[in-house]
Amino acid sequence: MKEKSKLWYLKKINLFKEMTSEDMGKIERATRMESVKKKTPIFFPGDPSQQVYLLKEGRVKLSRISEEGREVTIALLEPGEIFGELEVLGDAPRDTLAEALDDSKICVVSKKIFLEMVSSKPDFSFRLTKLIGFRMRKIESRVEDLVFRDVPARLAHLLLELAKDYGQKTEQGLLLKIKITHQEIANLIGSIRETVSAVLGDFKREGWISFEGRQITLLRPDLLEQRSDSHPS
Repeated sequence: MKEKSKLWYLKKINLFKEMTSEDMGKIERATRMESVKKKTPIFFPGDPSQQVYLLKEGRVKLSRISEEGREVTIALLEPGEIFGELEVLGDAPRDTLAEALDDSKICVVSKKIFLEMVSSKPDFSFRLTKLIGFRMRKIESRVEDLVFRDVPARLAHLLLELAKDYGQKTEQGLLLKIKITHQEIANLIGSIRETVSAVLGDFKREGWISFEGRQITLLRPDLLEQRSDSHPS
């Protein structure tokens, strides 16, 4: 089977939609591809922000370490997404850890080229602004979860959010087309793996979800919605 070209992958990046062939050619010539092994860091907090990254294969996790030393996941990125752009725009060091969750392939764009694109392409700049705003709202929502919801409510809310992005209707319910470990879930909701496993077990016994390995199916999204909106007494 013929390997797909770098240009093919670049065209799949959401931000590059509606770019002209000439613009895409310039981007292709100005970028390089890298392979990253599973569990390998791409950058650390405090690193200089000299590149922007485009994910073409695999998954990447962005996370921060809390004052208590606990890892809190900010985002799980899928192919077609961009990351590392915020610090480049702010001319600041990295404030997150980026790590490959699977064997991944990324496209690396230099800071100089990326800033030229932002300044010379109003449509690109507009789409980038929308993306950053969307991500910030998701982070704010996650912070609100940590403050106002108990762990079962946070978990129910996360499952519903994942269903919006990765849910596929089946005869049984909504299958989450993303393989995610209990530890990854715990990092996303500010909990620990043991607690997540216990609450998932409770949800399964209630008949709200089913799971096999790392695949989860939502059987009763309506009841998960009710639980996500409840507050600890």
